Amino acid sequence: MELTIQTPALLFPAVSLLLIAYTNKFLAIANLIRKLYSDYEKKQLPILINQIHSLRRRLMLIRWMQVFGVASILLCVVTMILIYGGWQIWAKILFALSLLLMIISLIISLIELFLSAGALRMLLIDLEKRRRSKVVMRRRCAAWSYI
Repeated sequence: MELTIQTPALLFPAVSLLLIAYTNKFLAIANLIRKLYSDYEKKQLPILINQIHSLRRRLMLIRWMQVFGVASILLCVVTMILIYGGWQIWAKILFALSLLLMIISLIISLIELFLSAGALRMLLIDLEKRRRSKVVMRRRCAAWSYI
């Protein structure tokens, strides 16, 4: 199979969009950490430290997603140079490595997605517990008002 210069070039739009999405996630989480830090300085709530710790893990994953994504696109560029130079075997090896790096980036993205969903699930469970306890308290108050 002959590797043409158009093959690695096909990855550029996909990788660019992924890197934009990764960067947006990074910025959103960084802003949230800054807000939680400010809230912690005012209120000293231990739950805020737990949330910041969870967000720090997610930031680390996003950073690795970006590293593998950038490495993938860099190898695509080198692959194109090798194709232009006529070194097909090395071009194929580097292009395969580029695809592997993109796969790793996407797997890390899935892990980060599951962490994010897990954190939101815990918040929703806590919210539902609080709502239920308020409903129980209202019913008890209503029952006492009839006595």
